[in-house]
Amino acid sequence: MVTLAVTKSFPVVVRPSEPAGSGNINLSSVDECHACLPVTALLVFDHLIVDPVETIKRALSEALVHYRPIAGRLADEGGALRIACTDEGVSFVGASASCALPPTSTALQIEDVALQYPAELCRHSDPLLLMQVTEFSCGGFTVAATWNHAVADGKGMAQFLQAVGELARGMPAPSVLPVRSREEAGSLPVVPASAVAMHRAVMNLANKDLVALDVTVPWSLIRRIKVEYGCTVFEAVAAVLWRCRTRAVISDPEAAAPLSFACNLRKHLGTKDGYYGNCFTQPLVYAAAGTVANCEIGDLVNLIKCAKEKVLLGTSNGESESQGSTPTVDQIKNLLYNILAVGSWRNLGFDGADFGHGSPSRVVWHMEQVAGPCCIACPPCKGKDGVNVLSLCLKPEHVDAFLAELASISSSSSPSPSPSPPLSSKSTSIYLHSCCNP
Repeated sequence: MVTLAVTKSFPVVVRPSEPAGSGNINLSSVDECHACLPVTALLVFDHLIVDPVETIKRALSEALVHYRPIAGRLADEGGALRIACTDEGVSFVGASASCALPPTSTALQIEDVALQYPAELCRHSDPLLLMQVTEFSCGGFTVAATWNHAVADGKGMAQFLQAVGELARGMPAPSVLPVRSREEAGSLPVVPASAVAMHRAVMNLANKDLVALDVTVPWSLIRRIKVEYGCTVFEAVAAVLWRCRTRAVISDPEAAAPLSFACNLRKHLGTKDGYYGNCFTQPLVYAAAGTVANCEIGDLVNLIKCAKEKVLLGTSNGESESQGSTPTVDQIKNLLYNILAVGSWRNLGFDGADFGHGSPSRVVWHMEQVAGPCCIACPPCKGKDGVNVLSLCLKPEHVDAFLAELASISSSSSPSPSPSPPLSSKSTSIYLHSCCNP
């Protein structure tokens, strides 16, 4: 880890550059599930733009005219959470580092290059977005956006950062017309009240023992799995991570080893273009640890495919977010370290943010705390021959075993063990909302 000498300005409040009337945005049930959960996107740029701090601060103010709820605050009205469009603004810091950009994301300490909320969860009085722009001596710079998940999911925040970039480059208005009101969004997923309550409770079960890892799933392995099983990059990566972590962590073959993965529902629900609120679900795939550890990798791919198809079929039929019973907090707590949540930022649009000299060379996901183990596949990273995965999914005593499993499957001529037993009867995919939000 490199210790950076970073000089930060005092935080300033950036408000919309044009005044407007007040109003409230009613949160959807998916928004409520993830409200007050902070998440950070760090965009790393190798090439300098003219005065990045002032350029991006000005564009941010202009973008907030179009994305006014982001400049507001959470409000609790009779037990219902809303976003009050108060124009109180977002926090912004300009910073400079007396060194060149480090070659890897793990060499960056997040507290040096990003603003963080003072508490583990966002408070209602906190800004919904914190932004820091840091200039490096090599001419590169970073843009860090830390936001309250209530206002946007990853797809929505990527859309907002693209809009800031367009305005920084001199466009008169964002190319995508933003939509935030659930009443104007069209069809959105609906989460039962019991599942919302479960999510809210589980957010307080922070696991502080998990180690941050930056690993690469090599293209050679991904291509072999894709050719053999006809799957997507994400399905191949998720299956590999599921297999390797289960082998490293769970010794009891009869123990549950569930997989949760994020699924963007905008296209499948016909949600209005430009909607930037939360619009995703997380199916949970149940399988026994012995099955995950020893079956063919293609069987794991098929379990993921089946769970995804069931989600998309359910949404196309107008079903609610959860079919079946919602797990209790105690059930989730007992299973928490066994559940692996996998998400992908590869196709959300963060790598499309351009503030004046092209796309970022790296996009880094960061969360200060997670309820349970999770991995995020990040957009293509310059200099890496594979899919870059950032994770908080292992206790220190399991790291070496996981890395050994990943190295073994990556170097093997076949991604599947031999012989391959048939899939266990416990390996059925059940569509439930999971506790782990990637």
